Amino acid sequence: MLKKFALIIVCIFFIGQAWAQDFGFGFGFGDDVEGGSYGAASGGGLSVSISGDVSAAVIVYIDEAAKGAENINTRDMFMFSGKLNFLAQSSFAEGVINLKLVPALVPVSIDEAYIRAFFGDLEFTAGLRKLAWGKADQLGPLDIINMPDASKMFIEMADNTNLMGVKIANPLIHGALRFGQYSKIEVAFLPSFEIVSMAVSSLFGGSNEFLSLVSGPVSDRWIPAQMKQLLNMYPKKDDGTINYEGILVPIDTSWLNYAQVGLRYTTTIGSADIGAQYFYGRMFQPAMKVEYDPSSFPAYPNLIIDSIELIFNKYHHIGLDYAQVLAGFNIRAEVAANITEDLKGDDPYIYNPSIGWSFGFDRDLFLGVNLNLQGNGTVRLFHDKVGSDPVNGSFDNEAGTSMTATRITSMFSRKFLRDELELRAAVVWGIEDKDLAVIPALIWTKDDLRVALSGSFFTGDSKGQLGQYKDNNFLKVSVAYVF
Repeated sequence: MLKKFALIIVCIFFIGQAWAQDFGFGFGFGDDVEGGSYGAASGGGLSVSISGDVSAAVIVYIDEAAKGAENINTRDMFMFSGKLNFLAQSSFAEGVINLKLVPALVPVSIDEAYIRAFFGDLEFTAGLRKLAWGKADQLGPLDIINMPDASKMFIEMADNTNLMGVKIANPLIHGALRFGQYSKIEVAFLPSFEIVSMAVSSLFGGSNEFLSLVSGPVSDRWIPAQMKQLLNMYPKKDDGTINYEGILVPIDTSWLNYAQVGLRYTTTIGSADIGAQYFYGRMFQPAMKVEYDPSSFPAYPNLIIDSIELIFNKYHHIGLDYAQVLAGFNIRAEVAANITEDLKGDDPYIYNPSIGWSFGFDRDLFLGVNLNLQGNGTVRLFHDKVGSDPVNGSFDNEAGTSMTATRITSMFSRKFLRDELELRAAVVWGIEDKDLAVIPALIWTKDDLRVALSGSFFTGDSKGQLGQYKDNNFLKVSVAYVF
């Protein structure tokens, strides 16, 4: 509903501007092409531009292909998509609609749709939008406004360094006030909490409510281990498919008690960029509350389940970030305290408070080679209080996991042929999980055309966040045209 409301807002902006200009848009598509977009302007100050891209990709999952053609799932093999972006601007405001185009039952969906108004140094935005907070590359501990869609993460990482495409836009109201030469204060209000696919498209749907589950088996290859455990707990029908009826407790996160708010301050002191932020909202990763018959334990996976409820914990987030160029190193650092309601650490359905961190840099090395190195991780507080008593009906969501989670990402890149050809290799190492992902790519860009050969290869402990996908090694060939 909120996404429809955002679209209506932007449409009203377009219509209102057209009326104010006596319908004088003066469209001249193809007459004025600048910056990769088709523009139209009227003498009254209103301009409209259209941009986007069209892409196609073939993804071959190596383990499946090695077993023969009958084991290849063509649904996951071919990807066709497009983006269509509309921007209307006047001297005091702008309206944006970004559409995602895919060959599906609903072929068009809204990626972003918002209005932004300018009042001197004050900027005001309302609608469906993505925000990037923090200074870390990729997804750092301060980037907490938009939830990433895990089902697209590794596919996008194969030949892209910008992961904005995997973020899910939120309905929000955002204000930014600039003062001094380099300072800014931002306020973001999110009226609801958006639940997204989390790599299980058949489990989650809709923008802000938890839908009833399908009755058939789930085949999504990027289902995380925690969700697979959830699926295994469900009782089975006679035909072996999962019976969800009467088990899952539905939740509706569109109510105001799921509202979230954030405040961010950034400035420059000398040659250093620094920032501080506060956020009160819900954690992306849900806790799972399982009601079951304790006498049936340890009959798992034939546990007698009464109900399963997903709980998105409330938390306070306080973060600091820093960026500076020192001796040729572009340094970026973040640290955040995530304070939940489990201040004793013994509540099985609330995640313990934790500290998140990120530190990284990029630097040109030799022979045109660039290195981008980043470490990030979390440290759980009150770890000694984590425990489970499954016989008496208690499953702690954090039981059996390490107190720390550390991941190191390194990427080497080198450009050739007047920067048209780029060779890139990234390695992601999960230290505690003892697993690894290797992501090579060869990318050729000529004007508005982009062709890439890439892949992802996973190894290590099958219980790790990366190693659990060792059967998903893939090669990807993609072609994209940007206009």
